[in-house]
Amino acid sequence: MEARRRKLVQVASQNFQGWACSECAWMFNPSGPPAGESIDEMKTHYKQQRDKAFASHVCEKYRRATKNPS
Repeated sequence: MEARRRKLVQVASQNFQGWACSECAWMFNPSGPPAGESIDEMKTHYKQQRDKAFASHVCEKYRRATKNPS
């Protein structure tokens, strides 16, 4: 899958609220509470962590379940 086709999308469902990949089942799971001494610093660190995790994930490892497995 071409990396430029996938997008980071915001998801809000009954079981998850956060960021996910538009092309696979990957979801961002922060490694801990936001780091920083101010809200702006915390936002910046969160976004950097999220963007790095998204860029480095491999969609083939997070395949979506199919409704009719063959």
